[in-house]
Amino acid sequence: MAEPSTAGTAVDVLAAIPSPSWSGFSLGPLTIHAYALCILLGIVLALWVTNRRWQARGGSEDDLWNIAMWAIPAGIIGGRLYHVFSTPDPYFGPNGNPVAALYIWNGGLGIWGAVALGVLTVFFVCRHYGIRFTAFLDAAAPGLILAQAVGRWGNWFNQELFGAPTTLPWGLAIDREIDGAPNPNWPDAALPADTLFHPTFLYESLWNLVGFVLLIWAGRRFTLGHGQVFFLYICYYTAGRVWIEALRIDTAELILGVRLNVWVSILVFALGAALFVLSRIRHRAPEDGVYTGRRAQPGSDDDTDGRDHDDHGSAGHAGPTAAGTAPGNAAPARASGPAPRDPEDPEDLRGSTMSKRSFGFFGAVTSAISIVPQVGSRTRSEHPPRAD
Repeated sequence: MAEPSTAGTAVDVLAAIPSPSWSGFSLGPLTIHAYALCILLGIVLALWVTNRRWQARGGSEDDLWNIAMWAIPAGIIGGRLYHVFSTPDPYFGPNGNPVAALYIWNGGLGIWGAVALGVLTVFFVCRHYGIRFTAFLDAAAPGLILAQAVGRWGNWFNQELFGAPTTLPWGLAIDREIDGAPNPNWPDAALPADTLFHPTFLYESLWNLVGFVLLIWAGRRFTLGHGQVFFLYICYYTAGRVWIEALRIDTAELILGVRLNVWVSILVFALGAALFVLSRIRHRAPEDGVYTGRRAQPGSDDDTDGRDHDDHGSAGHAGPTAAGTAPGNAAPARASGPAPRDPEDPEDLRGSTMSKRSFGFFGAVTSAISIVPQVGSRTRSEHPPRAD
């Protein structure tokens, strides 16, 4: 009798996406997780892209660092709050530990809370420094979705948030046991150990990479401004999140039998679409400049005692001062502010090196690094950090 062929099985195994056996490393009492490194790399790339786009619009490099110094930790806090709200059982359910909700180094960040609190913080910081809020959002949107594309690879390292079983050749292999202990993320003990799953982390990462290119192209092709690039980001990301979220099988709060994040995606998409349409009806061209009347040159006719102005001042009219400079210590006035540049022009995206005054950059990076280390050792058989 002829022996059964194993060629098909070999092809299936070779075609599958393996999960990594490495998830971080230790430095003495500190454990550096690959998940956190992915998020940190995403933050760095987002800052780099936003900086180049912001300067291409005529903004000061110091503006970005002053905003990021506040927005990054706010985003981390917001992401944690949303995670606890959407996954309350480990903290407030049976045998839950409410204090563990404060243990942000254990992981658990939700993108919705991160964006919401981050954007709210950006609004107040922009208002304080006389920066056009919508102009900054447009500069930051492509970098934000790029950061999400990179951050999703942290789920691959943690073997988490994957989709339903699949026979597709790009199915994701998940270890049923890790370090001799059952993998807490294995969905069903009845499933064979060689079961493959939809790699939803990869789907979302690729979706976001396409979105990064799309936002830059659309902003240039249709001369988007007044928050329209950011609103388009909201619509694009949530549209993809709906179908990707529907593939996932991890535990989630359900409303009418549908995952909470699906409902949130639908509602946020509707909000983003409405804001995009309304903004597009009112504005067919980008803002004249990136600063408001509050950013007027010292000694000019528009220089006041700090009262708010209508958001129609131009950058050339206002003239940038050193962002973050205390009142009364503004940089010397120039005859005219920097001419606005095309934020999508590759020639303008070259940018410049970081200003020596950019103290906020180090604060921003330091804040980001706070999510990387975890004190004490831990095995991969324990629940790893996760992003919603």
